[in-house]
Parts: sequence; C-alpha cells; structure tokens
Amino acid sequence: MVTGDFEKAIAESSKVLAIRGRVLPSTLEKVTLVGEFMDGTSREGETNITDERKPLRSIHLRPDNCAACPEALDALSTADLIIMGPGSLYTSILPNLLIEEIRNAILNSDAYKVYICNAMTQPGETAGFSAWDHLNVIIEHTDPRIVDAVFVNTGRIPEPVFNRYREAGALPVKLDLDTIRDKGYEVVTDDVLKVDGQVRHDAERIMKSIMEHYARREKQLVS
Repeated sequence: MVTGDFEKAIAESSKVLAIRGRVLPSTLEKVTLVGEFMDGTSREGETNITDERKPLRSIHLRPDNCAACPEALDALSTADLIIMGPGSLYTSILPNLLIEEIRNAILNSDAYKVYICNAMTQPGETAGFSAWDHLNVIIEHTDPRIVDAVFVNTGRIPEPVFNRYREAGALPVKLDLDTIRDKGYEVVTDDVLKVDGQVRHDAERIMKSIMEHYARREKQLVS
C-alpha cells in the first residue's frame, strides 16, 4: 500500500485489517531509536538494538525534540483509561513515552494509567528482570507519576513451552509484587495468557480484567 502519507497509511491499514478503534502514531516525524548498552556500546534502530541481545543501560530518540502527533495528544487528553503495553520494554513501550509532548499529556491526564507488564523476559535486554525492574526502567526514563497501576499475569506456563523459552534465553518475569506496592503503585493480577506454542497475552481476557478492575475502582471512589 502506497499513500505518501504515514498517518493516512495507518488509517488505511486499519480499515484493511478491520481494526476496531483508531490507530494513531506517536509522532509523524522521522526519528531513530538509539540504545546504549551496559558494556558502553550503542546501536541505532529497533532491530539492531534487539539483535544485540545485550543488557541495556538506556534508550533515547534522535532527535529528542520530535513533535507528537496532534491526534494522539487529543486522544490522550480525553481518555479515561490509558494502557501501556504489553510489548518490548525498551523498543516498543519506552519510545512513545520519550516524546516529551506524549509524556506530558499522560502526566497531565486525570486518566487511570495502567502498565501491562510482559509475562516473559527478553533475551539480553531484560534477562532476569522482575515486574518491578520493568516498571523501574519506565520510571527512570520518564517520571514516577507515569503509571498508577501495574497489571501482571499470574497464569502458569506449561512445562514444554517453558523449557523451549528457557533454551532461547527467556524466562517468566519474576513477580515481586510487594516491592511494587511498597513503591506506592497498585497491582492488578489475573491469569490472562494464551499459550499455543507461544506465550502471549489474551487480548480479550486482559481487557475484560482491566475494565472490571477499573469499574470496581471507580465505584469505590464515588461511594
């Protein structure tokens, strides 16, 4: 599909894929993702960073002053619920939050902000990470107020699938939930995995769980 317009291309792709709701880019500008590794080296580009399979110290955008997509800012300003994740911590979640206007829109929003933590670690990038480690990386790159609650999966992974992931260098994320609570964040737990040879979140189950939690929370606030 060729449209010559990135935002229009996303809209057209959404129609073809029958995606409900709107898919909006964080920015319409050309930006490069730069990862700095613990060993002092750096790489540019999402694929190149991931292919290194090394622990990261930090991630940033080049240029670091790119403008946010106006429609994305409008959506954030009217949202009641902002959900971040699941997805690769350094190369999928953080890049959006590194855009200053996006970050500020989330911080200034009265919406309930939920981070969906990954169920499995990524080889190299988040090896050995706990749920708190994931959240802490987001906080260190942005602001402690960027999240109100962390959603974590508590479902078990069948042993054959577990062993296959372990051989590839990935393990279930450690659930240090008390640490997250001690830091002042809410924790939401549920079994929301879809395991069919791969470990993935079940989109319908996770949204049902989050919406039920959100409804209970809103009811408590007004009672």
